[in-house]
Amino acid sequence: MRRVIVYKSVKVADMYLFVDQHEDLERVPPSLLARFGRPVEAMRLDLTPERRLARTEAPTVLEAISVRGFYLQMPPVIHPPGKERE
Repeated sequence: MRRVIVYKSVKVADMYLFVDQHEDLERVPPSLLARFGRPVEAMRLDLTPERRLARTEAPTVLEAISVRGFYLQMPPVIHPPGKERE
């Protein structure tokens, strides 16, 4: 289990940054924070590999936090009607 803080971006709708509660934003690159904008705390949660998340798999988030210090959840890609996915 890892205690995680989830921040939402004020610059980009539906962009979220997951970080370890103890490290907070320490390992997030300044260039990413500049693109992300001022982080606004959305929630705190205890994340286990079994926990269900809305748009990604918990093991993916946990691995990214362990390796890079953060997991960036990008907004969903919306395809216009009639356009096929490439």
